[in-house]
Amino acid sequence: MERMIFVNLPVGDLQKSRAFVEALGAVNEPRFTDDTAACMKLSDSIFVMILTQEKFSQFTPRPIADATASSEVLLCLSAESRESVDLTLERAVAAGGTADPSPKQDYGVMYGRSVADPDGHIWEIMWMDPAAAERGADAVAEAAATAI
Repeated sequence: MERMIFVNLPVGDLQKSRAFVEALGAVNEPRFTDDTAACMKLSDSIFVMILTQEKFSQFTPRPIADATASSEVLLCLSAESRESVDLTLERAVAAGGTADPSPKQDYGVMYGRSVADPDGHIWEIMWMDPAAAERGADAVAEAAATAI
């Protein structure tokens, strides 16, 4: 079996958060969705579990962080093109997100924008030129140095 990742996020409004994650391209998995949680499939191996705060609290003794006041995690999704970055961001904003809480990143070979979901979690949408990706971090560092 291929390894999978399940990102679990506490949310204040399950339906609003579900609409937001769907705007990012996720599809609901109804077998693991009820009135306290929704399993959102991003790929065959990546899932986002959005849980009401009460449900999330059943899995940890720690207090839930206020994502609007502190950073707990940065979530980054790849995009197929620069245009796809902008289109995904537009859909996420239409679904209740806040555009560009972090500065837009445009290094020529890498382009990214961010959107805060209704609970304040930061989602980055990023595209990287395939040739630059082949070269690795050095290509991005070189592009960033010339873009500044």
